[in-house]
Amino acid sequence: MSTAPQFTESESPNQLTIEQLAAESGMTVRNIRAHQARGLLDPPEVRARVGYYGPPHLEQLRLIRDLQDDGFNLGAIKRLLDDTQGTAERLARFGQALSAVAAHERGQTLTLEELGQRFRVSAQDAPEVLAEAERLGVLLPTGDGRFRVPSPSLLAIAEEVVGRGISLRSALAVLEDIDRHCDSVSRSFVELFVHEIWKPFAQADMPAERWPEIERSVERLGPVASEALMAIFQRRLGARLEGAFEEITRRVAERTADPAGEEP
Repeated sequence: MSTAPQFTESESPNQLTIEQLAAESGMTVRNIRAHQARGLLDPPEVRARVGYYGPPHLEQLRLIRDLQDDGFNLGAIKRLLDDTQGTAERLARFGQALSAVAAHERGQTLTLEELGQRFRVSAQDAPEVLAEAERLGVLLPTGDGRFRVPSPSLLAIAEEVVGRGISLRSALAVLEDIDRHCDSVSRSFVELFVHEIWKPFAQADMPAERWPEIERSVERLGPVASEALMAIFQRRLGARLEGAFEEITRRVAERTADPAGEEP
């Protein structure tokens, strides 16, 4: 940590005593002194043998608290602040890896005419259907009569469903239901990763030799989650289809046995 710059009392941004800093930051004076002793907090500006703190100190304390909330212990936080082992760079690469997981599909832009050619929607229903698609994030208007499609594959699925005789409004309703359930599943997998992999790693001071292991875990998180989701979905879908077919067969059999629909 650097030595605090020197200012005259009137121009100095450091106007808080340690007690006032504690009140502003929500930390105790004891914790602040401990952070300073560990080298996590810059030294105060000393005037007349009294230490004064300012906005940079407050930001440092808030950063420490946020990192602790994210599962970092004080040793890992000091390593981040000192960055003697390139930890910040590794975290940046880690963030890029997470972004790559989230943005795996390249979007495309379509005109309203192109959308009309792909989906059978009447002029009367078009405004309502477009509004629903925008609400779900399937289409994002760009303001010039064109629409950004974040997930072309999802739009292609909707197009295929409509091509098989299902209305686009009904297809969008199903997509909304799927999105809601997938959000819950995604949250479960992320919480599993954070609690079982990331937090123990952070609490161990993020040892450099374990970074490749953490990065591999992130790379595999998406595929593993997708495989698990599809395996369960296929099993549930098969059971639902079997149940629906049995119900249809039963009703056909009843009508065949009693063509007039008369009560026995």
